[in-house]
Amino acid sequence: MNITLLSVQMVTVYRGGLPIRRHMSIVTGFEAATAAFLRFGGRARTMSALMQTYARLPVTFSHGQGVYIYDTEGRRYLDGISGIAVNGLGHSHPAVTAAIREQADKLVHTSNLYRIEAQEDLGTALAQVAGMDSCFFGNSGAEANEAAIKIARLFGHNHGVKKPAIVVLEGAFHGRTLATLSATGNRKIQAGFEPLVAGFIRAPCNDIEALQQIATNNPDVVAFLAEPIQGEGGVKPLSREYLQAARQICDHRNWLLMFDEVQTGNGRTGTYFAYQGLDVAPDVVTTAKGLGNGVPIGACLARGAAAQVLGNSQHGSTFGGNPLACAAGLAVVKAIMDGELCTNAVAMGELIVKILLERLENTKQFKEIRGRGLMLGIELHKNCGELVKQGLDAGLLINVTDGKTVRLLPPLVINEQEAGELANGLADLILGFD
Repeated sequence: MNITLLSVQMVTVYRGGLPIRRHMSIVTGFEAATAAFLRFGGRARTMSALMQTYARLPVTFSHGQGVYIYDTEGRRYLDGISGIAVNGLGHSHPAVTAAIREQADKLVHTSNLYRIEAQEDLGTALAQVAGMDSCFFGNSGAEANEAAIKIARLFGHNHGVKKPAIVVLEGAFHGRTLATLSATGNRKIQAGFEPLVAGFIRAPCNDIEALQQIATNNPDVVAFLAEPIQGEGGVKPLSREYLQAARQICDHRNWLLMFDEVQTGNGRTGTYFAYQGLDVAPDVVTTAKGLGNGVPIGACLARGAAAQVLGNSQHGSTFGGNPLACAAGLAVVKAIMDGELCTNAVAMGELIVKILLERLENTKQFKEIRGRGLMLGIELHKNCGELVKQGLDAGLLINVTDGKTVRLLPPLVINEQEAGELANGLADLILGFD
């Protein structure tokens, strides 16, 4: 059966320069596309239909393989950001590609009105690797964090707290939905979206005394939410001592300890979840980004009392945990664990840091390196946003966050030669930066 796309246009008929009648005209999709093509001067590709929410770089990519990605002109780039910590297995990973193809051939979506075998398998695998009891699937990190926020609030109501509050940190980033934006500690991206959602108390990072004072003075607090390493905030790790103190306060006050591992999870820092390298076990952990290697998926995992909070119809998602996304997620988890990619993240991260320190330490541009595994921030002494475009011109994809910090998030599959290419390429850019 042939289907012709149609569009409806209102046509005005003029006589003597005056409109005399209007009628609808039905045109084919091809005719409409041709008219649009001519109207825009013959430029087949245009971003005019897209909301201008991104400051996009002047490049379009067509395909990738491993740590390399190619633009539509055939030029190769070393991907040092993995789609912002998403493509942890690199581009065109064979196991993920095969899983997506196989599942797409069978079934893509059914909704959560029915059991989904792939969702149950992925939930079990994630719970086991995380040391959690149960899992809820959404489509993104923001949705995973929304689920965590709802768990905390309902947990509070179940314990007689009428206006539950969650402690969050300065410099944090938890998403762009209204609740996660309100939890975020970045006034710049909050501006214009007031009134923000109430119920969040902000604390300074790594300040145990301030956290204790909040606990003493705010009886309505029910949870503490934090990124083990703040990504958008400049790749700033929370100390082991601080997070262990937070765990003790949560235990003493009957709060939930909740970690946002949307960026740090899925092997990025050298353990599957960052908290596993800090000897601190949360009650709730969220993740997304690298879980699907490019297929949208997010997860909120919980243990103990937190795992029992949400009941029937108290939360949901139309697309969350569908067969296609979960098939991809399961392939990712298996590849990370079977391929010892957490170990590789540690080794390659150490190599990148070693090269950067050898070349940059004691130079006028360089201040310090922060992070763990393959989540690294190289802070300079001044704003360096223009390095992103300079990197692009040099065939290197990097990112700058918090103004002065170059963020590296390369694929976990990166090898020694590629890690050296990345580190030396970045060092060249920084040394040439005035």
